[in-house]
Parts: sequence; structure tokens; C-alpha cells
Amino acid sequence: MRKPGWTVDAGWSNVASRSQQAGHVAPISGEGMTDMAEPARARPKPTPETQHFWDGTRAGELRLQRCDACANVYFPPRPFCPACASRKVSVFKASGKAKLYSYVIHHRPVPGFTPPYAIAVVELNEGPRMMSNIVDCPQTPEALELDMKLEVAFEKLDDNITLPLFRPAKG
Repeated sequence: MRKPGWTVDAGWSNVASRSQQAGHVAPISGEGMTDMAEPARARPKPTPETQHFWDGTRAGELRLQRCDACANVYFPPRPFCPACASRKVSVFKASGKAKLYSYVIHHRPVPGFTPPYAIAVVELNEGPRMMSNIVDCPQTPEALELDMKLEVAFEKLDDNITLPLFRPAKG
């Protein structure tokens, strides 16, 4: 049940606020809005532990880590093996091949994305799973088949960040 005075701020929003009660009514459908730049997609912030990964994507490579002690391959990057806690780890170039493990098709507007778009979990041939987006493919349940073969594709956001995305494998 909604508390008195709480409103939903826009037709596509599911966020309730007291903006109307305070007299701050947001314009609807562009009323009174000025031309503003479209908000950009959020950008990851590399850390010393993840810099090798971002250097790799910028170079067109998907880089993973392998534990030298137990041979576990893992993602996301970190300075120790999540299986045995060894700090003896190596970075290597992955194949870039994967399969679609799971996904959801998102239909709401989000800065930097044009709906509908797939938010996916892909399982890399080397074993780890990672979240990404599926591109170069209709964003429908008919086109996005679980276990479909994928390959990495890179999208340059700026001079520092290139994202690994996945598309249906060719051939």
C-alpha cells in the first residue's frame, strides 16, 4: 500500500518520491525541458588489480587469470585465487569464445542503452562466467537461445575503457 503523499515520478519509473508533495513536479513528456546531452553509459573504474584486464580489452584481447598453484581460471580479476587463496597467479589471453548461459531482456530506458537490450551471463570456454551484453543479434527470446555459441566483440567507450561484449559466433 502506498503512503499518503508518495507519487511515482514518471510513467516509466518505479521510484516513489515526495517531489510532488514538496511542490517539485517533474515535467512530463518533455514539457519545459531544455536540450541536454543524452546521459552516457556508466564507465568502469580500473583499479591496480583490474588494470591488466582493461589494458587487454583496449588491445582487443580478453585476459583472464589462472592460478599457478591449482590451475583454476577465474573472473573477475583479483590478486589471489578464489579457490585456494594462492597469490601465485598468471594473466593469459583467453580465446574469446563463450556460450550464452542466462539472460534477461531489459525494456526500460537506462542512460547509454536503447531498449530492448540483453543483459547476459556468458560462460567462457575457459570456465568462468561473466556478465555482458549480447550485440549484433535481435534482442528477442527467439534469437537469444541458451547455450548458443558466442564470440567476444569490443566496444571502445573512450581512450581508457573498451568493453567486452558478445555476439553470435560466426561459422
